[in-house]
Amino acid sequence: MQKYKCIPCGYVYDPEVGDPDSGIAPGTSFEDIPDDWVCPICGVGKDMFEPEA
Repeated sequence: MQKYKCIPCGYVYDPEVGDPDSGIAPGTSFEDIPDDWVCPICGVGKDMFEPEA
């Protein structure tokens, strides 16, 4: 699964890990995260993430 990187802070969302602190289970693809989810580090929305190369 594709990892996504937060442009402002560099946090990488890894779908294999998810974001359990925010209720996102491991195995959840970035596309399946709710639209109101925000970066756990800097708080920006999903629109500020880009696919990691």
